[in-house]
Amino acid sequence: MKEIKILYLYPDMLNLYGDRGNIQALQYRIEKRGIKANIEYYYLGEQAPDFSSYDIVFSGGGADKEQALVAEDMQQYKEMIKRAIEEGVFFLLVCGSYQLFGKYYKGVEGNIIPGLEIFDYYTEAIPDRTKRCIGDIVIDVNLNGKQTKIIGYENHGGQTYDVKSVLGKVLYGQGNAFGAGQEGFMIKNVIATYIHGTLLSKNPDVTDYMIKYALERKYEKEIELEPLDDTFEDECRKQLLHRFLGEI
Repeated sequence: MKEIKILYLYPDMLNLYGDRGNIQALQYRIEKRGIKANIEYYYLGEQAPDFSSYDIVFSGGGADKEQALVAEDMQQYKEMIKRAIEEGVFFLLVCGSYQLFGKYYKGVEGNIIPGLEIFDYYTEAIPDRTKRCIGDIVIDVNLNGKQTKIIGYENHGGQTYDVKSVLGKVLYGQGNAFGAGQEGFMIKNVIATYIHGTLLSKNPDVTDYMIKYALERKYEKEIELEPLDDTFEDECRKQLLHRFLGEI
């Protein structure tokens, strides 16, 4: 039986707006295909995980206090994480974790949370706490040649700049910053985004992109995923795209 080994970082601290749902959606689509989903968890202060031994690493969003604690803890693993990414381990990073992998996060009060500096972007919070990028969002994305629309929910005061390799073009909502027109960061084995817990459940194409990538890297051969019955998901997506974009 094929297996995908998944690491969920700080599940008790980085789980805003149902981010844990990404693990549930991932597990569901893996196991429906008769593949074993081996999910492990890392908590603050535990023994260092071997990041390179996993196929997928997930890290969600958290408030500034939790983000500061996680940032301090994760600094000791900076080189291990960088090596894992270079070796091709897939990372899915949501909101606070997206920010953490950049140069730094500047808070409302001007405090600086150092990032892991794995990628070149940086994030600065808007001083006015009442101004946030919040609400539904739709972005147009290319996943290894397949064009699809990602639907989700964003809620962030942080504005992320200097993103050289974006996840997608904003069709509805805000994205990396007010008026940026672009959302997230993506390279072949990293998706970083402000889209919260609804990401993988609302967007089967993204989930399957991750599964296919992980399997092909692990087993060193081309993999054709068994199609799943996405009738319900497709109908939900049609309704949402009609609501947000007027598509029929």
